[in-house]
Amino acid sequence: MSKRKLSRRQQWRIAKAQQEREARARKRGQSVEQALEHDGLGREQTGLVIANYGTQILVESESIPSLRQRCHLRANIDTPVTGDHVAWRPANSGSGCGVVGARLPRISELQRPDRYGDLKTIAANINRIVIVIAPYPEPYANAIDRYLVAAETTGIAPILLLNKIDLIDDSNHETLEALLAPYPDLGYPVLKLSTKTGQGLPRLLKTLAQGSSVFVGQSGVGKSSLVNALLPGAGAHTGILSEATRKGTHTTTAAELFHLPSGGDLIDSPGIREFGLWHLEEAALLEGFVEFRPFIGHCRFRDCRHQAEPGCAIRAALVNGDISERRMNSFLHLRNSLASENKC
Repeated sequence: MSKRKLSRRQQWRIAKAQQEREARARKRGQSVEQALEHDGLGREQTGLVIANYGTQILVESESIPSLRQRCHLRANIDTPVTGDHVAWRPANSGSGCGVVGARLPRISELQRPDRYGDLKTIAANINRIVIVIAPYPEPYANAIDRYLVAAETTGIAPILLLNKIDLIDDSNHETLEALLAPYPDLGYPVLKLSTKTGQGLPRLLKTLAQGSSVFVGQSGVGKSSLVNALLPGAGAHTGILSEATRKGTHTTTAAELFHLPSGGDLIDSPGIREFGLWHLEEAALLEGFVEFRPFIGHCRFRDCRHQAEPGCAIRAALVNGDISERRMNSFLHLRNSLASENKC
């Protein structure tokens, strides 16, 4: 895969950012070594990363859940993210910082490409991705399918959650129903909820009770309000949807993990307006559309573009009704967007 060409200004910014990261790492290393020298630390144990604040992380003891401390990272370890399990030593002093010595293996990770084309892990050890949409800002099939492809490429099960159903009226009801109609038949559960009326909350809690889940979705769909409804004591900040633009404002600045009282964990991640896929090859994009999979590799030509070529198995499946016109258009739209993004 070819990466984007960087301008001289971008190259300078990357180099400067790298220097700043190295300086912070040296500073963290000095703090860690000072803590180890004074032996102000307890025994090593395993912990769960509740939040990552950049230079420090918040760790919860797995043996004593009431024990939570901010921690420094030992030099040269893989940086943990929210949801990671780590080996750490808590500070004996209540006001001190613990030390994380190692990040333990992950079962899954949610990633997205950063502005430089590198994959950045947002959260780890996730069992479920909850794709949150709302009547406003208006959802689009291409955006939903982009999230679903991203989920499929991680191997993490996605579900769709239509939030703010109290805003549904005669002007948008049919459009929303038509938008969501294809997904249950593709194996994607669709939940509907209102934090104002409480409708749908019990079903969502039951769904989230097993394993760890993460909310994703563009700003303004009410992810932080959902956290407050599920966990009234969480105090997640909420933003006000702009009446002029109908777009939300970013209010969550760091991914944070919450324990749900009815079971399961929930990670609230920063708002993402668009989930970048341009790091994917076309083959991975095809695999991200689950109904395409039985027909992949059966086209007459290896370089088939699935548009007007003779012997195209994907187009035949479209004609036979195994693939919907809307999902086919969504695939072509995403493929074209990947091609244009990779040229930048």
